[in-house]
Amino acid sequence: MSARSNILNKLRAGLAGTTPRPDDFDEGLVTTPWQYAPEDRITRLRSLMEAVHTEVHQVTSAQWPAKVQELLESRGLGNLLYAPGTAHGRQLAVHWQRSSAKVQLMVYDRPIEEWKDELFWKVDASITGTVGGIAATGSLVLWPDRHEPRLMSLLPPLHIALLKASEVEDNLYGMMQKHNWSAGLPTNLLLVSGPSKTADIEQVLAYGAHGPKELVVLILEDA
Repeated sequence: MSARSNILNKLRAGLAGTTPRPDDFDEGLVTTPWQYAPEDRITRLRSLMEAVHTEVHQVTSAQWPAKVQELLESRGLGNLLYAPGTAHGRQLAVHWQRSSAKVQLMVYDRPIEEWKDELFWKVDASITGTVGGIAATGSLVLWPDRHEPRLMSLLPPLHIALLKASEVEDNLYGMMQKHNWSAGLPTNLLLVSGPSKTADIEQVLAYGAHGPKELVVLILEDA
């Protein structure tokens, strides 16, 4: 029997003969102060994210690949890391094939051990999807998986995130309920509100100290 099994068995034995306490959680404590009219959610999320140096653009679901190209070319970047196994990755690749984009598309299709040096030092930007946004805190919710692992949003100097306008929730509790997180969470679930920052040095807030130096959010309006 493993050490883990021993620990769990001791915990179960300790509960023998006990009666569970009733769940008296009042969800209003974490929802009522942070509820907004549907038309106000995007405005609040934008204002909070822009306050911490996030660049936000609202585009249509058809126009966003052209906006990505524009953002990269205006910065003079040479490549963009993307996930070809996602719907937005396929849409991006189609646009690149039809356009005159000079920026190279880099495919995340190998284990990190096979291209660690290239990933850490030679990728200029990355693009990932999100599972939604939170208006109350001005945060994106990222759900890393095998197509878009955590490193895609963590390592490149520029991270571009796609957020559907219809997937912005009022608060964290609403997001948890919508996606039924109690039934199972991923290994990594990320809440991102802006580019990397730190106040470790003399307690002065500095941006771009580690992780992405820039965060660009494209809010996709429904067609």
